[in-house]
Amino acid sequence: MKCAVIGGTGLIGSQVVKLLNADGHEAVPHSQSTGVDVISGQGLDEAVAGADVVVNLTNSPTFDEASPAFFQTSMDNLLAAARKGGAGHFVILSIVGVDQVPELDYYRAKALQEDILAAGPVPYSIVRATQFMEFMDAVLSWTADGDTVRLPATPIQPIASKDVAGAVAEVAAGTPLNSIYSIGGPEVFPLDELGRITLSHKGDNRTVVTDPTAGMFAAVKGDVLTDMDAHLAPTRYADWLS
Repeated sequence: MKCAVIGGTGLIGSQVVKLLNADGHEAVPHSQSTGVDVISGQGLDEAVAGADVVVNLTNSPTFDEASPAFFQTSMDNLLAAARKGGAGHFVILSIVGVDQVPELDYYRAKALQEDILAAGPVPYSIVRATQFMEFMDAVLSWTADGDTVRLPATPIQPIASKDVAGAVAEVAAGTPLNSIYSIGGPEVFPLDELGRITLSHKGDNRTVVTDPTAGMFAAVKGDVLTDMDAHLAPTRYADWLS
């Protein structure tokens, strides 16, 4: 199959392209660096022309109140181009529990992206993943202050990006689900504990202070970002760290 991977040069996209091509498909990465702009529409028609599958892995440049507009415009442009180009399957990557955290602008934006796709003109699949292991350094940086890092005890089910990419590639190569496929890491940790494990492994002597008001994940109530009934990926956090 011919697969147009929009956002195909990023963390997940580059791996998806490699996996699809290794399986004998023709996957082509597209991004701003290749002249494709999902907001202006520049290069979109050419990027998806003749593609059997469009995989959209682009992301909003910010996590704030501007993110819904990004996903509205980008999805409108991409779906129009995909329909015009004759694509029979449109895949996006979303987040487990994304519709359960309306307090977060970015999660509302991703839920909007799912809704736009489900109401759109192209058969679709939504892959929802739990939090990426690769994002822990960024999470730690958000609330770092001197010798301490403040984190809430929000339950997190970390998954390796390679496992996410594998699931996206598998779904993209299959028939449209017209529904959601959820994947998660094999273990659940309180975020503050995950922070301590990460710093200890790095030999970082900073102290993690449990603070239910600290950082973006403070807005998350309960265990909505975890799903042990999802398809569980094999990579454990300790193995990923090593």
